[in-house]
Amino acid sequence: MARAGVTSERVTRAAAELADEIGFDRVTGSAVARRLGVKEPSLYAHIANARELKVRVALLALEEMADQAAAALAGRAGKDALVALANVYRDYARRHPGRYAASRFELDPETAARSAGPRHTEMTRALLRGYDLPEPDQTDAVRLLGGAFHGYVSLELSGSFRHTERSTDASWAWALDTLDHALRTHPARRAGG
Repeated sequence: MARAGVTSERVTRAAAELADEIGFDRVTGSAVARRLGVKEPSLYAHIANARELKVRVALLALEEMADQAAAALAGRAGKDALVALANVYRDYARRHPGRYAASRFELDPETAARSAGPRHTEMTRALLRGYDLPEPDQTDAVRLLGGAFHGYVSLELSGSFRHTERSTDASWAWALDTLDHALRTHPARRAGG
């Protein structure tokens, strides 16, 4: 029988908070149980196993970021939209490093299809319509932006940029200017774009 007050949502939220505090890779059923003040077997009335716990945190993170991205993109186009979307990922990673790491967790295809992951892709595609790229170049651009955003953010979070004189904010702005320029001047742009 499930302990009163412990719900699937509370378990997920506790795991997400722990991920931000101790790192996503260190979130375990026993750590979440301690956080909630219950015995570990009590959790399994709400989750099937440790993998499901991680999947739940990943789904929460993807949903939170998608909601923030949708709000940030509203009414924006071109470079303004590009910068807004990029900053959602970077800011979220800084505020919630464990959840951000969870958002990169590999989901099975069925779960991924039902997650907020496709929303992220659709928002990126909507942003790219302002750059007037045809397919397959638009798909390549989605991958480029994802790789650039997530690569930069991951390196920054790991401390890879600590020992340089140039600020990470200046380098981030330079990277976004460069991405915008590459998209605006790409030879695959439709005629008249």
